[in-house]
Amino acid sequence: MRRRQFIQLLAKAGGLGAAACLHHPLLAQSPFAGKLLMTLQLDGGIDVTSLCDPKMNVPGEREINWWARTDETRQAGNVPYAPFAANQQFFEKYHRDLLVINGVDAQTNSHSVGVLHNWSGRNSEGFPSITALYAAQSAADLPMAYLNFGGFASTQNVIRSTRFERVDQLQSIIFPNQGEWEGSYLAESEWERVQRYQLANTQNLADESDVIAGNRANRRYYLEAFQRAEGIKEFGNMLPASDQLQEERELSDNLWSSLHQQIQVGLTAFRAGVSVSADLYQDGFDTHEDNDRDQALLMANTTDALDYLWTEAEAQGLADRIVLLIGTDFGRTPHYNSGQGKDHWPIGSFMVMERNASYTNRVMGETDEGHNAYPVNLATGRRDSINGVIIKPAHVHLALRHYLGISETETSRRFPFNNTDSFAFFS
Repeated sequence: MRRRQFIQLLAKAGGLGAAACLHHPLLAQSPFAGKLLMTLQLDGGIDVTSLCDPKMNVPGEREINWWARTDETRQAGNVPYAPFAANQQFFEKYHRDLLVINGVDAQTNSHSVGVLHNWSGRNSEGFPSITALYAAQSAADLPMAYLNFGGFASTQNVIRSTRFERVDQLQSIIFPNQGEWEGSYLAESEWERVQRYQLANTQNLADESDVIAGNRANRRYYLEAFQRAEGIKEFGNMLPASDQLQEERELSDNLWSSLHQQIQVGLTAFRAGVSVSADLYQDGFDTHEDNDRDQALLMANTTDALDYLWTEAEAQGLADRIVLLIGTDFGRTPHYNSGQGKDHWPIGSFMVMERNASYTNRVMGETDEGHNAYPVNLATGRRDSINGVIIKPAHVHLALRHYLGISETETSRRFPFNNTDSFAFFS
């Protein structure tokens, strides 16, 4: 964009100028010292029998895992895991910080329903993501309280969401006078004059009384954005330069991952105090062909990214505040198809990670040799054929709401999990 084009753009935008481009993210930085919630959405359906719910082959039955021909289930602390991909390094290092919830019934083989069910807690439209709900209840006035890097991000109008695509685009919005190649578009004195004009014009628009109430409220909102924009600018200054960003990784000809960069930017937003929740996203797990090849590549990248997350969080003083929920659409079939792949299977798992938590180094929920869910006891999470309950995503979401202290808030009560048993996942 040339200097003249930039000035023309400002003139056309009028008093709302940069604030309109920002799509409502500029608000004052508010202190927040609570937990920081992250989700990792492994899109497509991860093969949990090669991860956190390992299964050996049963003589006379179709093979569930080829790794089980030559190896056996292993265990780190109280957590069994499959000797597959880079699992051993991950589970040996992080089992003390890990809660595994196996046998979660998504009640579907449909991707759209599975995503909706696992990330909102119910299998029909109408509920927000847990990250949206947490941000709305914890720090709704922060500039970008709820970040989303992809995947499910329904807000149901409880909070704004900030969708990240490219960091350089965000920096150009936060600092509209800084050109990528030309330095500043305007001299500092000219830029200050433009900002004064924008503020005065926005003030005049906000003071007008002959507009409908909704428009008047929006204009006041934009005015507050201009008056209290320092929090987002601090975040912009903290963002890594392009040559310091984690690069997108090519895992194979058709598998890519930006997960490390998502983590880097998300932690920066947490450290800047502009966000309290974030959705991380990795796709590619819908392995109808060559299941073991692609799942191994994706799992190894995912566990490496998780190690990067906790290493960086520790370095930035955030590790003791983060709660991370890891999940997927559903599981894979307990056998291979003719293309060496695995198809859709309704039973999956969640993993929760948190440092120094009392509920970790533990597995709740059980499945049989064919990866069918057992009813389990609400308190122990162990098989209970008489009084047990099959775990569903709503049980995990309800328990997480309680643990995060948002279950009894007015906003949460708008999205109730009626007639849902309370599992002691976090006790």
